[in-house]
Amino acid sequence: MAEPSNDDTPVSPSVWRYARASRAFVVIDAADYFHLMRDAMLAAEQRILLIGWDFDTRILIGDGRRWWNLPRKRISPARLGAFVVWLANRRKRLEVRVLKWNFGAMKAMFRGSMILDLLRWWRHPRIDFKLDSAHPLGCSHHQKIVVIDDKFAVCGGIDMAGDRWDTSEHVEKDPRRRRPGGQLYGPWHDCTMMLEGEVAKVLGDYGRTRWEQAGGGALAACDPQEESPWPARLDAEFHDVEVGIARTRSQYGNAHEVREIEALFIEQIGRARRFIYAENQYFASRKVAEAIALRLAEPDPPEVVLVMPESSHGWLEQTAMDGARIRLHRAVKDKDHAGRFSVWIPYNAGGTPIYVHSKLLIVDDEILRVGSANMNNRSMGLDSECDVFIDAARPGNASAVSGITRLRHTLLAEHCGLAPETVAPLLERHGSMAAMIDASPMTRKCLKRFVPRDLGDTEKALADAEVLDPERPEEMLAFYRRGGLFKSRILRRPR
Repeated sequence: MAEPSNDDTPVSPSVWRYARASRAFVVIDAADYFHLMRDAMLAAEQRILLIGWDFDTRILIGDGRRWWNLPRKRISPARLGAFVVWLANRRKRLEVRVLKWNFGAMKAMFRGSMILDLLRWWRHPRIDFKLDSAHPLGCSHHQKIVVIDDKFAVCGGIDMAGDRWDTSEHVEKDPRRRRPGGQLYGPWHDCTMMLEGEVAKVLGDYGRTRWEQAGGGALAACDPQEESPWPARLDAEFHDVEVGIARTRSQYGNAHEVREIEALFIEQIGRARRFIYAENQYFASRKVAEAIALRLAEPDPPEVVLVMPESSHGWLEQTAMDGARIRLHRAVKDKDHAGRFSVWIPYNAGGTPIYVHSKLLIVDDEILRVGSANMNNRSMGLDSECDVFIDAARPGNASAVSGITRLRHTLLAEHCGLAPETVAPLLERHGSMAAMIDASPMTRKCLKRFVPRDLGDTEKALADAEVLDPERPEEMLAFYRRGGLFKSRILRRPR
């Protein structure tokens, strides 16, 4: 295998690398993603590199009934842990490397059969599983990257973990939406981008660097090959496009701080002329809120539509993120003289809120961005993150506009319970995304406006001080910081 490149110099403050993709496609929701990843892994020849925030060997990535032209006794297992061993035993050249954040590693001991899967992996000479602790205290390894044979890659928001599987219908109490332990969980919305070509090699270089930093030892690049693991059933939305890659990384050891994602958010928000459509788990980043507020304060501002979950998961996240969202929402609305800023919560046909885990940004149907980074401070400077984007203004990328438009219409249709082909005429009729959403029926899947609740004085103080969502690692244990969310003069502290 060829040696990897170790050059870490970014091409700009907001972009680490640009590389060509022969094919690209955004996968919406994990039901399709898990099946497509099973197809891709079955086509792997040299190496599967899985990098994730969480990883659960007990999830099902196939129904076990597909024959794949193999004798009956060789039908591939549906459960991920068994599938990896089965595949490695049948591909004598294949290596499998899995990198997971070290926090919560002890939970694997209580995940039933997962500990048995990890023991089987540990015994296999070509399967290796590492826990990543190469980050300052309080920071996390949050990237979700897959690289196969340096020819095919995935970057986005979907982990191969529990509580992720769902279809785009987000059916109420879907019996298939079940944890490995048997309990049902609620509807979940997510997305990721599949990529083929040179960009996969670049993400492979980055993944091998991450592996080495985590103590996994040096990995050589895969040998060049003509065969592609691109899933045969998947028709690419984008062909021969340039893809940008941006990262976040806190300083640790010999690895310097990287804040490309923060700079890219500010740059891309500043590029908007007509609209910004975003899906994100959080809205708690001071820098992102300030960038949006500056645009909304202009005489003719772009429309900004943000789709988010009703509430964060768990008390800690609700304390850290939901309070900041309410404070920033009110501060940004103070700048919204033209009424162009709106935040929306998706609900399924049964009236249950859909949890939004996706991290997606579309600007003027010219920029499409998908990755692991949330709109919170952690993703700007603490946690390891990786986003990829297609910019139609870059040379050779003009053809991407139609695909980005179709994706935005598909997402709006999914959230509003509409047929995708009806979205364009509805947008034309109503004049904006917000007006179209407001006019959509509420008797099926729908988007409802976010209505911020009143916060108590303690909640306001915690949110304003960014106590649980600091901007830098050294602020993690500082329970008072001058200014916090409102340390600049761009946003006024709301009452």
